[in-house]
Amino acid sequence: MSSEMNAYTIEEFGGPDVFERTTTAVPEPGPDEVRVEVVASSVNPVDYKVRQGYIPDFTPDFPATLHCDVAGVVDAAGENVEAFEAGDEVYGMPGGVGRQGALADYVVGHAGTFAHAPESIPLADSAALPVVALTAWEMLADKATVDVGDDVLVYGATGGVGHVGVQLADWFGATVTATGSSEEKRALARDLGADATVDYTQADVGTYVDEHTAGAGFDVVFDPVGDDHLDTAFEAVRPYGSVVTTESSEATDVDLAPMHATSLELGVVLVIYPVLAGRGQERIGAELETIATLVDKGVLAPHVDERYAFDDVAEAHRRAERGDFVGKLLLVDE
Repeated sequence: MSSEMNAYTIEEFGGPDVFERTTTAVPEPGPDEVRVEVVASSVNPVDYKVRQGYIPDFTPDFPATLHCDVAGVVDAAGENVEAFEAGDEVYGMPGGVGRQGALADYVVGHAGTFAHAPESIPLADSAALPVVALTAWEMLADKATVDVGDDVLVYGATGGVGHVGVQLADWFGATVTATGSSEEKRALARDLGADATVDYTQADVGTYVDEHTAGAGFDVVFDPVGDDHLDTAFEAVRPYGSVVTTESSEATDVDLAPMHATSLELGVVLVIYPVLAGRGQERIGAELETIATLVDKGVLAPHVDERYAFDDVAEAHRRAERGDFVGKLLLVDE
């Protein structure tokens, strides 16, 4: 194989056009790492926030190769790696924050950040899953315990994390109420498993709490949006209930007093932490193995809105920032 590869890197923070196609050395895996020939990646908010310079502490060294999600084929494995061998189809979250990411022909990462890819969907499509599926799983299976018959409210139900959250909450046996700003989005949420939908642009919190929980409040509010959505989440959840969120640092003025007033539980998820910290990476792989099993059982499927070539990463980022899509935007290494 060639000793060089294509990578799409940034030398500075800025708009989508800061990406440059460059040629760089193919990375070598360390003893606990694998090298993966990249088939696809996908766009997550963390990817464009790193590019914008909004979260500089998460940025790989310049020239920085971004993007957390990856699907591909193992090309080489370090001497301590037993779980994978050359030729294995895998998906994972090896970098893009803290270390170089997936927007290249090859990516290297700790073996613990990968799992064998689902067999029932195209390998490229599995790149739409890692960040969003890990986030939804940890929100519903770790930070909250969703039981059969629980009332679960899902914000952003057709977004990246939300569309997985609807499917998982439905599988857990919950009664799922999903929010959406358009009839198209609400229809997709119903197709994904929501029992009821809410046009949050028209109905206030009290109205849909009364309609869907007889005024008692939701057992769990699933909030992958964060910021001012937390205020309404605290209104919508029942006393002693749980709010789970990906709360961002933008929401510096959120009033946490309602948590004390009604004895709420608040769970905050940051699935990229093991990559940033450089420890506990096996948690990622173990959860991805579970997610792959659920995909192969027909419980969960990624919704891909549009596919872009790596050469079109700038346009994919512009679309992601506009937000005029549902599910995920996929990037394929052509």
